[in-house]
Parts: sequence; C-alpha cells; structure tokens
Amino acid sequence: MTRVPRWLLRHRVVIEPYMGDSAYERTYGPPFEVRALASEVIRMVRSQTRENSGRTVVSTAQLITDPDVLCPVESRITLPTGRITHALAVAHHTAPGLPVPQSLEVMCE
Repeated sequence: MTRVPRWLLRHRVVIEPYMGDSAYERTYGPPFEVRALASEVIRMVRSQTRENSGRTVVSTAQLITDPDVLCPVESRITLPTGRITHALAVAHHTAPGLPVPQSLEVMCE
C-alpha cells in the first residue's frame, strides 16, 4: 500500500503524545516534530475524548500525516502557526487492495 506523498506534507507540527492522567495533571510523552498537511478550517466531528465521547464538537484544525505517527486522542499539538491544541479524534485511513494512500487524520479542538 502506498503512503501519502512526502511532497504533500508541507507543514511541520509538534506532537506530545497523551500518556494518561497522574494524580494532579495530564501527562504527555516527549515532543517530536512530524511533517503534515495542516488546515485550520472549522468542522463538526464526533469527539473521542474522555470528556465528550460520542458528542458532536467543533474541530478548528485538521492534520493529515503518515499512518505510523503516534498521536492518541487528547495529545497536545503545536500547529505551524504556533497555536497549541489537543487531538479530539484520530482516524486511520487505509484501503486494503485499493490504490489510495494510507494516512492518519487528526481533528484538533
């Protein structure tokens, strides 16, 4: 299966993967930079976060990146504009047997 072509991933974003909650705060893994295609467009999506699971919420940014990027729901993301946001929903796009690229789509709050 093919991947999203690297030349389409024109932006750089920083992801801090969500690791869970400690007694007092959320904990995140070490930050890492990935190439992505970022668009700051308002959309309605179904949330996968613990607080809003299954509810329709507003996503203000979407990312398309490589399918093997580690970005669980509630991860902290720094967009190319410098805005810090969190992952509301994550979708793995695969189509076994079809000639379409695999990717990971992240909807951000």
